[in-house]
Amino acid sequence: MLVLAFASQKGGVGKTTLAGHLAVEAEAGGHGPVALIDTDPQGSLAEWWNSREAETPLFARAEIDALPGQLADLRRMGVRLVIIDTPPAITENIRAVIGVADLIVIPTRPSPHDLRAVGATVDLAERAGKPMIFVLNGAAQRAKITGDAAVALSQHGTVAPITVHQRVDFAASMIDGRTVGELDRTSNSAREVTELWSYVNTRLRKSGKKVSHG
Repeated sequence: MLVLAFASQKGGVGKTTLAGHLAVEAEAGGHGPVALIDTDPQGSLAEWWNSREAETPLFARAEIDALPGQLADLRRMGVRLVIIDTPPAITENIRAVIGVADLIVIPTRPSPHDLRAVGATVDLAERAGKPMIFVLNGAAQRAKITGDAAVALSQHGTVAPITVHQRVDFAASMIDGRTVGELDRTSNSAREVTELWSYVNTRLRKSGKKVSHG
C-alpha cells in the first residue's frame, strides 16, 4: 500500500480538488482500491465524497493520533493507495501525515504570493526525509508567469511536467461529486489530470520502494 499526501500551508491552491481527481483517476487506471482521508477540519473532501454516486474511491475516517494503526488496518483490508488531504496551515497534523506518506504533493498556483508560501511545507518534507513534487495548478493559458513559477520552484525541488490550467469544468465538476474525467474524458482538463496521475504514480512507486512504514 502506498500513501500520497497533499500539503501546503497556503489555502486555495487546489489540494482537495486534485486529491479527489487523482483518486478517481487511480481507480480508473486499475490502481485501486483507493481510500481517501480528509484531515482538514473544513471537510471539503468529505463533502465531495458524500455527494458522489459512485462507490469508489473509498473514504476512511481517521484520527491523527491513531493514523499509523488505521493505515495498517486499510493495508490489511487490501487498500492499495491512500490519498490524504490536509488543512492549509503548518500544524502537528500535517507533520503526522507527512511522517506516514511515501510522497508529498505540494500544489501551487503560479503567483508570487503562492511561491513565497511553499517554504514551510518544503521544510517539513525535508526534515522528514520524504520525497516531494510541486504541481502548478490553476494556471492561465500561455501565461509567462507559469514558466517563471516553474523555474522558481525548481530551485526547491522537482516540478511535475504537467501543469493543470484554470478552466470552468475543472472546478465545477466537484460540485456534484464527480471529476472532469467523469464528465468528459476527451476534455483538456481530463487529459491533464490523466497525465498528472501517470506522472505522480510513477514517482509514487519509486518513492514507495525507498520508504518503509515498518
